[in-house]
Amino acid sequence: MGVTAVLAFGVGGAAAATLRFTNNIQTVDADAALAVVERPEVVVPEDPNAGTALNIVLMGSDDRSGENAALGGENEGMRSDTTMILHISADRSRAEMISIPRDSIVDTPQCPTSGGKLAPAMKNTRFNAAFAQGVMYGKDVQSGALCTMTTIENLTDVRMDGFVVIDFAGFKNMIDALGGVTMCIPQDVYSPKADHLRLAAGNQALNGTQALQYARARTGQGLGDGSDISRIGRQQEMMAAIAREVLSKNLLTDSPALISFLNAVTSSLTMSSNLSSLTGLPGLAYSLRNVRPDTITFMTVPWGANPADKNTVVWTADADTLWDNLRNDRPITTPVGGADPATDGAAGSATTPDTGDAASGTPTSAAPPATPQAPVDTPAPSETKSAGKEAFTGADTTSVCG
Repeated sequence: MGVTAVLAFGVGGAAAATLRFTNNIQTVDADAALAVVERPEVVVPEDPNAGTALNIVLMGSDDRSGENAALGGENEGMRSDTTMILHISADRSRAEMISIPRDSIVDTPQCPTSGGKLAPAMKNTRFNAAFAQGVMYGKDVQSGALCTMTTIENLTDVRMDGFVVIDFAGFKNMIDALGGVTMCIPQDVYSPKADHLRLAAGNQALNGTQALQYARARTGQGLGDGSDISRIGRQQEMMAAIAREVLSKNLLTDSPALISFLNAVTSSLTMSSNLSSLTGLPGLAYSLRNVRPDTITFMTVPWGANPADKNTVVWTADADTLWDNLRNDRPITTPVGGADPATDGAAGSATTPDTGDAASGTPTSAAPPATPQAPVDTPAPSETKSAGKEAFTGADTTSVCG
């Protein structure tokens, strides 16, 4: 009670002081006074796809040409170990990012390249082979993206509305343009293969180069079991941190700052033309200005162990629910039957390491979770989500520091 009284007195005194200072300022309603004269219009970026749900394929390319050579090492060829589907709801109230494991065994269809040549279909191959196949026959990044888009549509029966491919330099420049990104590093990290990346445990502000190395690293101290899905979890955490950084800076509501940011990063992006116009990309970003961290969901396609190869995975039947939700613009964690995802377990997935016995993962909506849940009428306790293995939002805790 004593603390409450002190706080109330303090707040009351501050309010009185603020009122006194405000009364000292001479003011005029500029908008009302200038309404009688012609004024320049407020320019708001236009969303050319307003009212329509969008599915955009996001890919990371390991192209080593140009500026990327110093960042990516000397490996030849061009692959995409990182692929996500960004779903943006028609009402622009939520965004969802679905990671596709590179080691998913799939059939890829015949796919077009940028020059009109058709790349042949493949059977029983890793998912990331689609990108490499497109590049091989089309000789450019665009062809890799087109082949990946075609493969996703063929596997999911969900239309993809465009693509964005970011290379090493683009990712680095994006982080630097934000002024860095703060990540929770659960334990000390050392990865010789990631250019000898060293990070101390705790909340760390990563610059562009460090963020790139951390996103790419798969093996080393403090990096989990060395599996692709373990890396996917860190990449999802980083995307969530980037989203929080963008929203905290009000970047989506500050049109000049937004365009300046996009100008800084788009030089290293390859995009479908419907997203790359002057109004298209800023307009889409601006239309998402009301999205908050808790309305951005991350998950991995549900998978199961591949009996034929313990180092690869196959999608389970539970993935069909995910694609049906995506196709109908429902939250991706909505279980079969359309129940409210806020009161049901979130869909998720698990993974298998590159070596050792494979595990299997299924959405919470289709199978009991690994640990008992509280009864429906009892509030569930706060818990740390396992990024890469279960769905989480940008407001959830996925790593604990301090």
